[in-house]
Amino acid sequence: MALKVVHYINQFFANIGGEEMAHYAPEIREGAIGPGLGLDRAFKGEAEIVATIICGDSYFNENINEAVAKILSLMKDIEADLFVAGPAFNAGRYGTACGTISKVVQDELKIPAVTGMYIENPGADMFKKEVYIIETANAATGMRKALPKLAALALKLARKEEILDPETEGYLVRGIRKNFFAEKVGAERAVEMLIKKLNDEEFKTEYPMPEFDRVEPGKAIKDLSKARIAVVTTGGIVPKGNPDRIESSSASKYGIYDINNVITLDDENYETTHGGYDPVYANENPNRVVPIDVLRDLEKEGVIGSIHPYFYSTTGNGTAVKSSKNFAEEIDNKLLEDGVQAVILTST
Repeated sequence: MALKVVHYINQFFANIGGEEMAHYAPEIREGAIGPGLGLDRAFKGEAEIVATIICGDSYFNENINEAVAKILSLMKDIEADLFVAGPAFNAGRYGTACGTISKVVQDELKIPAVTGMYIENPGADMFKKEVYIIETANAATGMRKALPKLAALALKLARKEEILDPETEGYLVRGIRKNFFAEKVGAERAVEMLIKKLNDEEFKTEYPMPEFDRVEPGKAIKDLSKARIAVVTTGGIVPKGNPDRIESSSASKYGIYDINNVITLDDENYETTHGGYDPVYANENPNRVVPIDVLRDLEKEGVIGSIHPYFYSTTGNGTAVKSSKNFAEEIDNKLLEDGVQAVILTST
């Protein structure tokens, strides 16, 4: 008898719509839909998608508690053997939703869960230690390669078979180490690796180290009293109503806002759209995140030359590293063109 699978997808892969339908509330449909059709084939009759749960990316990330409760309610009578989410590839909000609901399903319903994401998806960093995440390409063009890996790992989880190392199974490294008996002692293996390295031969370390970007610090400003200072924030401060519709999590854009004649950011005209911290104090006084009031005082006192007439804002929580780098490059070029000498970066 085939295992019963519940598949989670977003509004886009359900063919409901794109960003304009990202507010779509959770619903359940019978059988496989969209990428679920390929996933069903990848199970080769050993499992079958009996239901597909659909939820808009914005709805899930802006109403996490409600979305999770609704999805659990939709699943209560199915008696599923497996839960598969996505794959989400490099879609940040989709990845966050897939990771969140997979963790909840496996923790609360005790149903094995697996999802798939690109390594730079913010959901991957958030959930790879707790949920098995198949590593995928950065776009849906990698769907054909991702689905068989998802199906294979899902079946092993359902059968409670031994899950081998990430390289063998195709999932993202979880930071979990297991002891095993090697044919050679550590000293021999280390010497062999060293010899390969000295001979410029390919070798594989047994203890990979994390990689960090190295950024050269900027040169100090010689005279602040003549410098133009700009403010860039990942704290989500925007004009009231969020005119650019910057996402509360996994931002796909940033905003540029005119403060040429603004002395202070008041609660009547500004608010935060950030979904990763309690917004009460930021909404009460937006200067707590973007300190225009203090900068105006410094400008008046002659401590700084001038404040750039625009501030740049986005939300940092869940935003993909690749997106963040793209934002930074674009903003940097604009500020250089406008003659800005220094930037104050604020977060939350």
